[in-house]
Amino acid sequence: DDLGWTDLACFGSKYYETPNIDRLAAQGMRLTNHHHCQNCTPTRSALLSGQYGARTGTYTVGSIGRFNWQSRPLRPVENVTNLSLERDTFANQLKAAGYATAMFGKWHLGNAPEYHPAKRGFDEAIESSGKHFDFETTPKTPYPKGQYLADFLTDKAVDFIQRNQAKPFLLYLPHFGVHSPFQAKAELVAKFKGKPGVGGHNNPTYAAMLASVDESVGRLMAKLEELKLADNTVFIFASDNGGVGGYDRPDGLIREPGKEAKGKKAKAADDEDGGGITDNTPLRSGKGSLYEGGVRVPFIVRWPGKVAAGSALGTPTAHVDLFPTLLELAGAAKPRQTLDGESLLPVMLGKAPSLKRDAIFQHFPGYLGSGPGLWRTTPVSLIQMGDWKLMEYLEDGRLELYNLREDIGESKNLVATMPDKAKELQTKLVAWRAAVKAPMPAKNEGVSGGEPTKKKGKGKKKNAKEIE
Repeated sequence: DDLGWTDLACFGSKYYETPNIDRLAAQGMRLTNHHHCQNCTPTRSALLSGQYGARTGTYTVGSIGRFNWQSRPLRPVENVTNLSLERDTFANQLKAAGYATAMFGKWHLGNAPEYHPAKRGFDEAIESSGKHFDFETTPKTPYPKGQYLADFLTDKAVDFIQRNQAKPFLLYLPHFGVHSPFQAKAELVAKFKGKPGVGGHNNPTYAAMLASVDESVGRLMAKLEELKLADNTVFIFASDNGGVGGYDRPDGLIREPGKEAKGKKAKAADDEDGGGITDNTPLRSGKGSLYEGGVRVPFIVRWPGKVAAGSALGTPTAHVDLFPTLLELAGAAKPRQTLDGESLLPVMLGKAPSLKRDAIFQHFPGYLGSGPGLWRTTPVSLIQMGDWKLMEYLEDGRLELYNLREDIGESKNLVATMPDKAKELQTKLVAWRAAVKAPMPAKNEGVSGGEPTKKKGKGKKKNAKEIE
């Protein structure tokens, strides 16, 4: 949760220590061009349903009232926070195919009983997020006083594997780490204190949180090896969105002219997210942004003897690809809903040089604030086709075109120099929005000439903090 693209040693970090995840990558394949949504709930919705947010209506966390969109030209599309009961999850489909299914960790797709993962295809499910110590679980589950959440979840996961070793099983383990609040086991924090930072990777507590997630991966790998299940188990590791950082650079946030002092260091409005706890360099910006720092995430898959060890895949892939990949792996039936992704199995196994589709998409018809005059993103749609990425900002139709192979930091907008390529991608993006019936934000009638219309008796709303 909130793990950045470069936060793993096997993805470039020179400060954080992730020996178990690194070993997983050495034994499998790194997907280096994999994309999720800009924050938690929409990614999980896409993973579990196999659909883009334009179909599920889930674009962000919480309601549109979290941030002061009233000062902007557009009114956001209302956000759906519960995964519709009309959609099957990948757990539903694998359970129907004979798999024992379990989920332990952060759900974030509906708190009411009917939306709990135990009702969405998981035979066993314990939900917990929000705190790393003295945490609450749904359903209530006892644990030793002082236990760290990542360790508790791993205990449950290892026990599930032990009990289901003789049958096919699906284990979904969405850790709450490394999300704020930044809390870690004291002995691990001590390990990193005094270690020199490298770039924007320098926080001992964050490093210790990541070390606990790495310990979890190591324990799962060890259990599979002990039970002689490793060779017949597909092990996937990923993050839900980009890391919390990169906002203090000049291009890290979208700035309203005249609203922020020039050169003043940007600070994310989400104080519990630290305003920059890590750094996604060479990627631009971070969590909450549709630039690569917010949506490109580490993704590792291991299947000994099937997926080439130590390999890497640079093909653009996305969250919606997981569902069809799992269906093909398990020989499970398709769900009721349309699936937007494509199974990655042929390219993972080296049986196909490329995917059939030519592009992946994102659609975000809302706002994510980051302090007075600062926005992590305003309404935007994007298309990535091969090395090319086009972003269309919906307030004014502004286009940004980048070649990610040559400019992974998205520093050179090529729209003016390559208008034909921009037109080609925009045409495809518009056609995709029409095909999936993507809702568009409406004109904000309360704004005139770029300024909010003052209403008698009503003060200006303050930005809300992120509750993710």
